[in-house]
Amino acid sequence: MDMNAGKEVARLRRMTVAELRERYAEVFGEETRSRHKDYLVRRIAWRLQANAEGDLSERARRRAMELAADADVRLTAPRNKAAPAAGQTKVATLHISQDDRLPMPGAVLTRQYKGRTIEVRVLPDGFEYEGEIYKSLSAVAKAVTGTHWNGYHFFQLGKHGRRK
Repeated sequence: MDMNAGKEVARLRRMTVAELRERYAEVFGEETRSRHKDYLVRRIAWRLQANAEGDLSERARRRAMELAADADVRLTAPRNKAAPAAGQTKVATLHISQDDRLPMPGAVLTRQYKGRTIEVRVLPDGFEYEGEIYKSLSAVAKAVTGTHWNGYHFFQLGKHGRRK
C-alpha cells in the first residue's frame, strides 16, 4: 500500500467519531471503546503506517524481548484496597488548616437536600458523613450529590461560619 501519511491524517481528521470508530474496526479488526477523536486519529494513522512500511524487524523484536527480560519485576504485591466492612468507620490522619468559615470541631452541619437531611460532623482533621471521613466539605458535597460542589456553598457557610 502506497500511503501519503499527511493526506491520510488530514482525511482522518475530517471524519466524525463514528466514522473513525468504523475505520478503527477495519484497520485493527476489533471494536474500540474510545470516543476520543485525537486518540483514534493517531492510532489509525500509526497502524496504517505500520501496515504500509512493515512491522518491526526481527532484530528489533529480539532486542525488545531482551530488554523485557531484563526489566525489574514487581517484588511486592499491590496493596489491598478492600472496603471496610459495613458499620466500620475508615480511620485516617488528615492535616487541614482551620478555615474561618468552619465551626469548631464537634459541630454538626445540617442541610436539606432532595428531601433528605444531610448531617456532617466537623472533625479536627476533616469531616464525617455516614461513617466516612472526608478531607473537605467539597468531597462531602460530591458524595451527597454525585457532582462537584463548593462545600462552603453547599452547606451555606459564609464568613466566620455564619449561614448565608
